[in-house]
Amino acid sequence: MNEPEFPPGPTDSASPESGPLGADVTNEFVYFVTRMGLQALIALGLIENPVTGERRQDAAQARLVHADLVMLRDRTAGNLSSDEQEKLDEVVSTLEAQISSL
Repeated sequence: MNEPEFPPGPTDSASPESGPLGADVTNEFVYFVTRMGLQALIALGLIENPVTGERRQDAAQARLVHADLVMLRDRTAGNLSSDEQEKLDEVVSTLEAQISSL
């Protein structure tokens, strides 16, 4: 029986700019915001749920994810890199447009 392979954990050589898996922290934040945005798009029924293979609208869930991202944007104001801020603003704006059309 083969052992599962896991990503490498943190190393002593990781720099302060790297995250827990040694990845660039900016990229980790951008990926996090992207994943949150995808969860909202799934909740809006705009993309297929990868687990169920279905599209189902849950407006309350989409609004909750949007509210979480707005809170994150407000609480991190002035502390993000330009790439991080740009991605967060883009996702929040996209969700606002989609939610307002419900």
